[in-house]
Amino acid sequence: MTIALPILSVSPAFTAGLVLSLSLIMAIGPQNAHVLRMGLQRQHVWLTIALCVVTDVALIALGVLGLAQLGGLSDKLQGALIGAGVLFLAVYGWQAFMRFRHPRASGGAAAAAVPVAMTRRQAVLQALAFSWLNPHAWLDTAVLIGTASLAYGQGSTVFGLGAATGSLLWFVGLGVAMFWLGRRLNSVAVWRTLDGLVALMMWGTAGWLLASLF
Repeated sequence: MTIALPILSVSPAFTAGLVLSLSLIMAIGPQNAHVLRMGLQRQHVWLTIALCVVTDVALIALGVLGLAQLGGLSDKLQGALIGAGVLFLAVYGWQAFMRFRHPRASGGAAAAAVPVAMTRRQAVLQALAFSWLNPHAWLDTAVLIGTASLAYGQGSTVFGLGAATGSLLWFVGLGVAMFWLGRRLNSVAVWRTLDGLVALMMWGTAGWLLASLF
């Protein structure tokens, strides 16, 4: 009983962190879109998921243990982060748009079944870029979760652990689902639709972030 009572007393903080993390991360943003694409391609799925989870955990820890106490990101740092994110999203959106305009239709569905091979280094760099150059990841995990943790006082660390668990559950579940669906959804039409939606989402996000600077 002496061990169980403290656990029960902090479980609401853990649950709140878990729920908040899942509610923030479920929106299909740039990071989720990248995991989705890697899962459908069945390339470096678990490496990508691991890097996304590690990044989220690091940002949550930074928010709960640091930024929340300091009042968030400075205006200059936030502006620089948003600027880098806009540039990255604009370039990636252009690449997705070019894939949409010029699908590998000459080979039919067979061509879609063999995606362009990506090296381990390329997979690592892309996953890190989508994680660290994504302003939404910083604002959602470091700032919002960090600020929300202040409401739990000494239980803020447990709140952060709940948020980190939510990130782990989401990315693993998304990766498993997309890996399993990869062969079933592998067609030129599906990939073209996905690329078109990704291009619109990337450019829309970049435009919204750019507008937030003014």
